[in-house]
Amino acid sequence: MAASILVTGASGFIGSFIVQEALKRKFGVWAGVRPTSSRDYLQARKIHFLELDFAHPNELRAQLSGHKGTYSKFDYIVHCAGLTKTTNKSDFDKVNFLQTKYFIETLKELNMVPKQFIFLSSLSVFGPIHEKDYTSIREYDIPNPNTLYGISKLKAELYIQSLAGFPYVIYRPTGVYGPRDKDYYLMAKSIKNHFDFSVGYKQQDITFIYVKDLVDAIFAGIEKDVVRRAYFVAEENVYQSSSFSELIRKELGNPFVFHIKAPLFVLKIISLLAETASRLTGKSSTLNADKYNILKQRNWRCDTSPIEKELGFKPTYSLAEGVKETIAWYKEQGWL
Repeated sequence: MAASILVTGASGFIGSFIVQEALKRKFGVWAGVRPTSSRDYLQARKIHFLELDFAHPNELRAQLSGHKGTYSKFDYIVHCAGLTKTTNKSDFDKVNFLQTKYFIETLKELNMVPKQFIFLSSLSVFGPIHEKDYTSIREYDIPNPNTLYGISKLKAELYIQSLAGFPYVIYRPTGVYGPRDKDYYLMAKSIKNHFDFSVGYKQQDITFIYVKDLVDAIFAGIEKDVVRRAYFVAEENVYQSSSFSELIRKELGNPFVFHIKAPLFVLKIISLLAETASRLTGKSSTLNADKYNILKQRNWRCDTSPIEKELGFKPTYSLAEGVKETIAWYKEQGWL
């Protein structure tokens, strides 16, 4: 009998790729979605859908209990559901921390704890550290998140790690890009329109991970039956702020581009104005005070030796290869 896997946030950028890979690997796949979730990338017939209300513990208990009564518990859970931007700052804590806590408490109460509870966190939980010597962030460094997003993810991590014997695996990817992503798409769209923006004048070391490689890392952890571990996930190469935009420009046929480098204080003003407009319109903005703190961070190096040694995982995509595939997808879909 095929092992079962639940992917929460299955309709999202990363979640939809996890579902796709799980189907390839012959898992029994349940896509955790909301009633309003788009199912554009969840068209395969073998996908089972499970609506989950993480905001209301009683509803969540009924939904999971109903599933257990029919199918038994899940062998694996990938908790990908989360919030990366919002008009209400308190939502980061509610969604990324409290709802994760409700979810795990309900799983424990119903005796539905899986073999692995895989939590998608972020390198942002460590914040701006080692910015003088640009050494790699390591798992034993003291986290110092400077964003509400990073703080909420760190709180969830600390809660998960505090549970005695709980079979967690935490992944902390750096910048995740690839087809279906809308944040890096905005950069590609800007470059196509002949504008390339960068911020700050101090050295900025950036790392990336292609979405398909991140998914492979998750399944490498499943194959190795690892538990109670946390891993950074990044391509081994380190890039400068211009690297990504130059690769995008190449894949777009090298259009003429105005390169605009803004001081950090200008970006801060623009971010605060965008956040104010977001609150007034009720529409979340990609640029906001939280995003400003992410963009001004200068060191995104991280130590990936543990995941290489323990899971035998190494990314297969270089940034050039990943950008090539991503831009081709944007073109095919009519985004560019």
